Amino acid sequence: MSQQIPSPAPTAGLVYVVDDEAAICALLAETLAQFGFRTESFATAADMLKALDRQVPEACLIDLGLPDMEGMVLINEIRRRTFVPILVLSARSHSSDRVMGLELGADDYVVKPFDPREVVARLRSVLRRAADRPKPAGNGRVARFSGHVFDPSSHRLVSPNGEESFLSTGEATLLEALLKAPKRVLSRDYLLEHGGRDESLDRSIDVRVSRLRKKLSGEGGTPLIRTIYGSGYMLTSTVDWT
Repeated sequence: MSQQIPSPAPTAGLVYVVDDEAAICALLAETLAQFGFRTESFATAADMLKALDRQVPEACLIDLGLPDMEGMVLINEIRRRTFVPILVLSARSHSSDRVMGLELGADDYVVKPFDPREVVARLRSVLRRAADRPKPAGNGRVARFSGHVFDPSSHRLVSPNGEESFLSTGEATLLEALLKAPKRVLSRDYLLEHGGRDESLDRSIDVRVSRLRKKLSGEGGTPLIRTIYGSGYMLTSTVDWT
């Protein structure tokens, strides 16, 4: 069983900026300050992770091209610790790269070079989506299904072997929608509305379903989320809310 890492409540107004280009960090810090955000900047993933263990920010802006760690690894490390919203900063502008950003567990993807005001707008949008999430199925209730345990209030998912991770806001809302209607087919449009619609990337629902499938499996590795072609998706497991 993996060691469980405590996830402190995010600190309001604090944003971590992780980029090895000092000019970009300074630009973002200056712009975000104009809108009431405080920032801490880091040139390496290692320094950011040390800070994350001490204090969880309201959001993270992460460059994928860091000198000491691949962006995918860093995002996975953050997701092991907390559900804090993550915005990817990258020079890669192709749609497949945007899909990859969501597959890594990010909540949004900003292409370099960018207008810093666009970053602020996307940051606000991500934070608004996080704040507007539907309330959990009940006060303090968690869902148990096929050996997994999911806590909607903290986005914490524990696998049957005890491995702990934290879902992004879109993933958590999508999973909760499926858990509230087990063994029922939910249309793609329904899940887009209730599972984190991303207006900048219409394929977001498919990407998040794919990511959830990788984290969820039944006995013998059977996927717990089935695609019902032409209709939508269905959670095949029974669910116990306690």
